Amino acid sequence: MFNVGDKIVYPMHGAGTIDSIEEKSLLGEKQSYYIIRMPGEVKVMVPTAKATEVGVRSIIDKTATHKVFDILEENETEMSSNWNKRYRDNMDKIKSGDIYEVADVVRNLSFKQKEKGTLSTGEKKMLNNAKQILVSELVLAEHASQEEVENLVESKISLAFEENRVVNDNSIKVSENIVSKFIPFNGTNDEKNNV
Repeated sequence: MFNVGDKIVYPMHGAGTIDSIEEKSLLGEKQSYYIIRMPGEVKVMVPTAKATEVGVRSIIDKTATHKVFDILEENETEMSSNWNKRYRDNMDKIKSGDIYEVADVVRNLSFKQKEKGTLSTGEKKMLNNAKQILVSELVLAEHASQEEVENLVESKISLAFEENRVVNDNSIKVSENIVSKFIPFNGTNDEKNNV
């Protein structure tokens, strides 16, 4: 049971604060509801009896925020090349309500967007939703503004993208140099000249 003032996460919607707990009569049935104030002054009602069942949880603590930022700084994880499977996999991660899974989706789709220059409409919408969910929880956990958190998330992803792409490019150049050092490609066949 959560209390008024608690900061909680509602999967697929993000993090918010419980404004009140009210009894409402819907379809002739009286139930108790958490009234959650979400970012943008949106209010969401969640039946208190079903809160755990739908995945409502407390926001993460400071230690967990560091792990989220670590995930954003890592290289992308493997995603299916099949658009439908990739979309379903990412949607399952977002629906889980697990902030680490959401961070994984945000990083992976951001990398994909940086590589290709754009995303499909569906994945672009998914990335925006996942970012909103991620940022809403980090704002409450870090006691920071939305703009500060958005900038931090973007800078961590951009840095990770640059580092991982530069490392990959350098490793290719290093292997080419090693190959050319041991196998001369100057158009002559040294064995024939030595015979």
